Amino acid sequence: MKFEELIQQIERGQFAPIYLLHGEEPFFIDRLSELLQKKVLTEQERAFNETIAYGADADVVNIIHAAKRYPMGAARQLVMVREAQRLDNFELLESYFEVPQPSTVLVLCHKYKLVDKRLKAYKVLQKQKQAVVFESNRLRDYQMGPWVADYLKSRGLTIDPRASQLLLDSLGESLEKVAQAVDKLVVAMGPGAKQITIEQVSRNVGISKEYNVFELQDALIKRDVFKANRIVRYFAANPKAQPLPMITGALFSFFSKLLGYYYLKDKSKAAVASQLKVNPYFVDKYQMAAKNYTGVKVAQIISLLREYDMKSKGFGNTGTPDGELLQEMVFKILH
Repeated sequence: MKFEELIQQIERGQFAPIYLLHGEEPFFIDRLSELLQKKVLTEQERAFNETIAYGADADVVNIIHAAKRYPMGAARQLVMVREAQRLDNFELLESYFEVPQPSTVLVLCHKYKLVDKRLKAYKVLQKQKQAVVFESNRLRDYQMGPWVADYLKSRGLTIDPRASQLLLDSLGESLEKVAQAVDKLVVAMGPGAKQITIEQVSRNVGISKEYNVFELQDALIKRDVFKANRIVRYFAANPKAQPLPMITGALFSFFSKLLGYYYLKDKSKAAVASQLKVNPYFVDKYQMAAKNYTGVKVAQIISLLREYDMKSKGFGNTGTPDGELLQEMVFKILH
C-alpha cells in the first residue's frame, strides 16, 4: 500500500490490528506513527489505553501481553513499539501475528532497515490479511521532485519546477528537511495561494535567489565564467550557505544525466524527460549543456566532482578550505 493511501485510511478512522512500518526512510515511518497516535485514541482515552515501548528496553513477551489486553472505556487500545529494530527476539511475535487482538492497534516502527524477510514471523505477518506491512524506502533523486509536487497537491498547491529544484538542490535528499521547508512555505503562503514560486522559496526558506547551487549549475551549463565565479566567491565567503558535498552531489546528478543524454537516440523533449527521469521543463538545460560540453569533457567533469567530493570529506586533502576547493573545481570544469 502506498503512503498516501495509508494516510487516507488512517484519516478516515480505518485501522488495522497490526502495522509493521519498516525500511530505510524514517520520514514515512515517523509521519504514519504520529498520525496513528493522534487518530486511534481520543485525548481522554489515552491515559488507560495507550502503551508506548522502546525496542532497546522492551521485552517481546510483555509487548504481547499488552497487546492482548482489552481496552478500558474505549473501542480500542494502541500499543506502539518505537525503535522496533532494536527488539530482541522479534520472531517471538509470530504467535501474536497469527491471532491478533481485534481491539488492539499494534504499531511496530522498525526504522533504518527492513525486517529480515527470512523470519517466519515476517512471513506469517505478510499472509495476515488484517495486517498492514509498509516498506519505507528512500526516494531516488528523480523521485524527489514528483514527491514534492504530490505533497503540495494534497494541500491544494502547485510549485514552479525551478522552485522545486532550488529546494532540493539546497536542502539535499533528507525528506524530513524538505517536508519541513514545504510546510513552512504552506504556512507563509496563507489561504488562497495557488503556486509556490522561486521568489517565495528564496524569501521564506532562507535560500538566496542569486547564490545557490541551482544558479551555479545554470552558470556552468552556459559556461558563464563571470556568473560562476561570482557565486563561487559568495560560497567561499559564506561556507555555511551551501556545503561543498551538497554542491558536488547536485552537480554530479546533473552531469551524470548529461552523459546519458549523449547516448539517447531520440532527443525529443518527451523522450529525454522520460529516459533521464527529469521534468520536461529542464530538458532544454541538457540540450544547451550538450552544445557547450563534449562527452569526453563531461566524463572528466564527473571524475572531478568525485575527486573534490572526497577532498571535501578529508580524503587526499591536507587542509585546503572548502571555498578554495570549490574555486579549483569550478575552474577545472570551465576550462
